Amino acid sequence: MRQGELLGLKWSDLDWQRGTLRVQRQVQPKKGVGKVFVPLKTKASNRTIPIGNEMLQSLREHQQRVLIDKAVSGKNWQEQNLIFPSIFGTPISATNMIKEFKAMLTEAGLPKIRFHDLRHTAASIMLNRGIPVLVASRVLGHSQPSTTLNVYGHLIPIMHEDLGNQIDDWVTPVPIVLDDKVSQVIE
Repeated sequence: MRQGELLGLKWSDLDWQRGTLRVQRQVQPKKGVGKVFVPLKTKASNRTIPIGNEMLQSLREHQQRVLIDKAVSGKNWQEQNLIFPSIFGTPISATNMIKEFKAMLTEAGLPKIRFHDLRHTAASIMLNRGIPVLVASRVLGHSQPSTTLNVYGHLIPIMHEDLGNQIDDWVTPVPIVLDDKVSQVIE
């Protein structure tokens, strides 16, 4: 997901039973106003993403931490039902999110990457694991599969390393038997 899409997620977007997450808004800074909810980049950006059982469990644990923050914040909490709120219930600042992300990378001993590289990693994993481009495109929120191919096509593994030999098999002469005696080749 894009950073603004993550920041705009609400608990009501999560379907615990189906294991899906509905992406339907994003948070962006607005000069003189602060952080605001705005529509997504394109119609295709409105999408439902499947969530695995381990991620659902992580989200359950995260929800408990959010409830603790809410209790600690008391009357300072501004309920917006966000999955990733600040300690006051408001959208997290993108700058703070990046700082926390970089700190986690350092703590884990991982190389420094941009936050948006997580999106590229997700696309790479999907395409390298054989997820069809159309499916990956929908999960990424691209309006056209061609966008996914243009940006990530180089990541699709060579699935037919022996393609030349396969083509030879398809188009070379085929032996046939006529009258049970003569073997001929049709070219």
